[in-house]
Amino acid sequence: MITPMKITLALVRGLLIAALVAFAGFPIYWMASTALSVNSELYSTGQVPWLQIQNLPALASELLALPLGRWLMNTIVIAIGVTVLSLALGSLAGYALSRFKFRGRGVVGFLLFMTQVVPEALILVPLYAMFIAMGLLNNLLGLVLANVGFSLPVAAFILKSAMDAVPYEIEESALIDNCPRIGVLTMIILPLVMPSIAAAAVIAFFAGWNEFLFASIFLRDRSLWPASVGLASFIGQYETPMSAVMGAALVFSVPAIVFFLLVQRKIVAGLTAGAVKG
Repeated sequence: MITPMKITLALVRGLLIAALVAFAGFPIYWMASTALSVNSELYSTGQVPWLQIQNLPALASELLALPLGRWLMNTIVIAIGVTVLSLALGSLAGYALSRFKFRGRGVVGFLLFMTQVVPEALILVPLYAMFIAMGLLNNLLGLVLANVGFSLPVAAFILKSAMDAVPYEIEESALIDNCPRIGVLTMIILPLVMPSIAAAAVIAFFAGWNEFLFASIFLRDRSLWPASVGLASFIGQYETPMSAVMGAALVFSVPAIVFFLLVQRKIVAGLTAGAVKG
C-alpha cells in the first residue's frame, strides 16, 4: 500500500540521487563550458556558466591542429600494457602466495607491500640509469615496465585475497583429473575470481592512463608523449590556451570513462572479495 510516508521517502531519495549526480558530473560540465569559451573572454570578463555551442567549430579546428590522436594512442598503449602485464604476473604471484607454502613467503609479501610506500620520485635516478643501460630510454616499453612495478603488488594482493576464498576442494578435484597447475589457474581459479580481476584491472589501467612523472623524464620524442605530458605542454610562460586544454582533456577522458563504465559493476564485488569467509 502506497502511503504518504513512502511517497515522501521516494521523493527525498530521488532528490538526493539527483544532487549526487549533479555534484559528480559538474566538473565534466565545467570542462565542456571552459572548452567552448574564448580565451580572451576567459582572461577578461570571466567564464559564462552555459555552453557556447557556437564556438564548437573553432574548438574543433584548434584541436585538429594538435597531435591528439598520437598522444591518445600512446596513452592507450601504456594503459593496456600495464593492465595486461599486471594481471598476468599478478595472477601468478597471487596464486603462489595463496596456494603454496614456501620458505620466505612472508618476506616476499612484505617486499611487495614495501613497493607501495616508496615514492616514485625516489627511484627516478636509478631507473633512469637502468633504462639507459637497457636501451629503454625514450621507449614506451620502459614506461609500461616502470608502472607495472607499482601496480603489480596491488594486483597480486587483490587476487590473492580472492583466491584464498576459493575452496581448495575444487582445485583438488581438477588435480586428481590430471589437470596441470597452469590449467587449474587459468580455467578454474581465474573465472571464479573475475570480479577481483576487474578491480585489479581498473587500478592497473588508471595507473598507466595517468602516467606523467616517468613519461616527462624518460621521453624526449614528442611523438611518444602520452596525453598527460601533451596536456602539460600547453602551459606557456605568458599564455595558456585554456579552451584547448579543456577540450583535449575531454577527449582524453572519454576512453577512461567508457572503460570504467564497462567494469564498474565488478569493482565493488572484487574489492570486497575474500574480506568475509563463510
